[in-house]
Amino acid sequence: MSVPVLTIDGPSGAGKGTVSRAIARKLGWHYLDSGSIYRSLAIAAIAEGVDLSDETVVAEVAKAMVLEFECAEELTVKLDGKDITGQLGLESTGNAASMVAALPEVRKVLLQKQKDFRRPPGLVADGRDMGTVVFPDAQNKVFLTASAEERAMRRYKQLKEKGIDANLSSITQEIEERDRRDQQRKAAPLMQADDAVFIDSSDMSIETVIEQIINLIR
Repeated sequence: MSVPVLTIDGPSGAGKGTVSRAIARKLGWHYLDSGSIYRSLAIAAIAEGVDLSDETVVAEVAKAMVLEFECAEELTVKLDGKDITGQLGLESTGNAASMVAALPEVRKVLLQKQKDFRRPPGLVADGRDMGTVVFPDAQNKVFLTASAEERAMRRYKQLKEKGIDANLSSITQEIEERDRRDQQRKAAPLMQADDAVFIDSSDMSIETVIEQIINLIR
């Protein structure tokens, strides 16, 4: 039998990461945070000092990098054994990630890199195109979403708890704009797989979402 995969796709702020990591821990499965893949490559390429527009060289860096995801309460990402979690959210990392993500050969290498995370006893894959592009044959697929207003409120509360000044209406607008970009992009747009279970977490606790997905798998 092939290694079982649970894909959890959905827009930013829907709780995919928290839910996916909790389920991976409960099942004892491996975890893939696809959103960190391109940012990790950007960090690796910058560290190597390569030209980010050189498709061949960046693809070679992508092939060589070794990524690990440790799914405790908070995600830890290791690149070649080094913790790079703190660098993933930097604006410079995001800008570099956008550059390397535009290279077709690099996308091809990283697609295979994501597929290689499929190892026994199973994999929980979190992203936007896990069930449609990366693991179309996954036995269990979930499309997890929430209203833009609810996702904005969650983000607003997170920032406030960290002592960061935030504007709720601005966050809502940013989320709506990001949703449009993700849905309209040519490469692997955000969309629900035909065989995915739709879950709207707007009025659900994280615990309820986790329980519902675990029951789906069992």
